[in-house]
Amino acid sequence: MNHNISDKDKKDWEEFITSNKKVADKDNKNNNQINYNTRSIDLHGYTLDEANKTIEKFINKSYFSNIKKLIIVTGKGLHSQNEKDPYVSKNLSILKYSVPEFIKNNENLMKKIIEFKEADIKDGGSGAFYVYLKKFK
Repeated sequence: MNHNISDKDKKDWEEFITSNKKVADKDNKNNNQINYNTRSIDLHGYTLDEANKTIEKFINKSYFSNIKKLIIVTGKGLHSQNEKDPYVSKNLSILKYSVPEFIKNNENLMKKIIEFKEADIKDGGSGAFYVYLKKFK
């Protein structure tokens, strides 16, 4: 390790010590993020019918509670038993695909929604999605 401090570093340090400038808090992770009132639901293990009924109630209740962001975890369908049933669509019965489709086809729910987005990795990645809700009037 070099113990020699350059004149420029000394000058910069002196200016920093004597100035009234505030240093940005880099530990505060919410500096550039919008804080949303958020709720989440995990639909792992639900049947298609149970998931659709549950998600409709969840969105309506969240909307009337002025929740802005929903995290809906469906899973990726990796453990789905649909492949064994020749009469069931492999994609449409997997919640990852069917729940967003159910919401998009529900006119009443769509009136309350601003947009859908795939979730960040920390919230479930491709096994989850965000729903941003309009403000309840």
